[in-house]
Amino acid sequence: MSDFAGMEDLLQDFLQEAHDLLSDVDNKLVDLEKNPEDRGLLNDIFRGFHTIKGGAGFLNATELVTLCHLTENLFDRLRNSEMHLTPELMDLIMAATKGVRDMFGELSGGVQPRPADDALIAALRHTLEAGAVPGAAAAPTAAPVAASAPAAAGTIPAAADGGPDWAVLHAAITGVPAVIPHQTPAAAAATAPAAPAGATVTPVPPPYGRRAVDKPGAAVPAGRRVEERVRENTIRVDTARLDQVLNLSGEIGLTKNRLTSLRVDILAGKNDADTLHALDQAVSQLDLLVSDLQNAVMKTRMQPIGRLFQKYPRIARDLARQLGKDVELVLAGEETEVDKTMIEDLADPLIHLIRNAVDHGVEGPEERAAAGKPAKSLVRLEARQEGDHILLIIADDGRGMSAERIRAKAVEKGLISEEEANTLDERQSLNLIFLPGFSTKTQASDVSGRGVGMDVVKTNIQKLNGSVEIRSEPSKGSVFIISLPLTLAILPVLLVLLGDQPFALPLSLVREILPVDRSKIQEVGGKETLVVRGEILPVVSLAKLLGWPQERPADYGVLMQTAEKSFILGVDNFAGRDDAVIKSLEDFRPRGVAGVTTLSNGQIVLILDMKELLADMGQHLDSDSRSLRALEVH
Repeated sequence: MSDFAGMEDLLQDFLQEAHDLLSDVDNKLVDLEKNPEDRGLLNDIFRGFHTIKGGAGFLNATELVTLCHLTENLFDRLRNSEMHLTPELMDLIMAATKGVRDMFGELSGGVQPRPADDALIAALRHTLEAGAVPGAAAAPTAAPVAASAPAAAGTIPAAADGGPDWAVLHAAITGVPAVIPHQTPAAAAATAPAAPAGATVTPVPPPYGRRAVDKPGAAVPAGRRVEERVRENTIRVDTARLDQVLNLSGEIGLTKNRLTSLRVDILAGKNDADTLHALDQAVSQLDLLVSDLQNAVMKTRMQPIGRLFQKYPRIARDLARQLGKDVELVLAGEETEVDKTMIEDLADPLIHLIRNAVDHGVEGPEERAAAGKPAKSLVRLEARQEGDHILLIIADDGRGMSAERIRAKAVEKGLISEEEANTLDERQSLNLIFLPGFSTKTQASDVSGRGVGMDVVKTNIQKLNGSVEIRSEPSKGSVFIISLPLTLAILPVLLVLLGDQPFALPLSLVREILPVDRSKIQEVGGKETLVVRGEILPVVSLAKLLGWPQERPADYGVLMQTAEKSFILGVDNFAGRDDAVIKSLEDFRPRGVAGVTTLSNGQIVLILDMKELLADMGQHLDSDSRSLRALEVH
């Protein structure tokens, strides 16, 4: 039974506000690290934590209050100049905010949070009593820490000089060794405490995951899963937008009454010109109002992407510090609005790309100095709207990517053959990083090197009917451009016909429509091809993709382009363009069908998932493309 019986609404209100407050605190902490003397930032951070503590106290969340109170005291000391911010103190504060977020996860599961980790509480209390955390940089020549058993609960491990050993303490709190600035990761590893015999090495924890150091025998809280489920089912809507929906609903109600009155008149035999004109006006008015209402309702699903962006500066900061790099994440276009369900699905791909930029993209201090670059690396995360699409741009000023090296690595790993590699241009070579199992790292680490991150990025973006483009120049940096539809609720489609049966194709994949002249079709490798402005493209029949019998050759072609390939889709005719309101098929969804929509005449039309249909044809199209490229070369 929940510890908050009868207080569920109050709890959810607290969690929603507290999550936003804590994300804001995290971002301000990243800014504070760059401007440690900024009293305005310190005051904002203090107020945010004080508000969280107050709400926790009202819910009788004692352990959360304790952790917030100790951290709040640190902020108070800093803003009163009784302490000075150091990288080690910031690590401790970040560990505390992570502990607070973990407790939110337990609260969202309806249970009181467990006490924070003993080492974290002890470190906070010791720092408050001592007035400062010893800086790791203050003793760069200290002897490596000897392997030892974990510190007893509530105690502070001691260094050779008798003071607290921050390297051991950091590892105890976060589960990973501290990386001191200007010290290489390898050197940091040498000073990290060794795990006790038989112990399992804990991987790098996710930035907002469960506490890395759990109490022995304590059950893993299910709070985070519950929290995500609640977040998916709630949405914040501007009251102005709700007022617009209500006003339009009222207008539609009045128009409905007018239509009802006209219907009574017409049924009574009143069908003069004035009555019919009034009917025409009422129907036109209803059409306009319904269109406006549809747009207004769709806007209630739109949310500023800044709510997603706000957690990434903390992620970039933590990873950069772990790797001994100086990286600043610059955000732009945070006010850009995106479909709420899309925001949730973008979280993982963006985390992968940002972590990749910090780990793979930007260089370490020595390499940047040798290349004549500034010591601080910049990673830019930007969102902007272009037409009916949203663009997300992740750019870095790092070492860039070499198409030749990527091809060689793909061949070395057996992902493609030598012959296939020789036919790839630069764009296709860069896209090899999306192959499952591809990685340029020779040894997997806690951060990367297993070859799964970029595959996840591509898969998740394609599920959103989007695409990813890569631009990179060696020694200059890399840019990833994600293009997404404005909303998932309405999909612009092209209606094509097979016989008399219409099908809907996502308009985002359509480049142009063209007639198919059978006399100009050539066979290459036994496959039909057509030359369009010097580009040799395979011709694929929609009937063949669907497994339908093809009574006659296609008269028209739709030139389509996915992220990886271009081809011509053969169809019998066209029925126009439409903005489809997608209805999902939850109980049964045939392969290659994204959903259904209803036309104005009431006919139900299948919306085709071209990426899924082409998956079965992928090898066929790839082999065609290789043959065509070889043909063009010769």
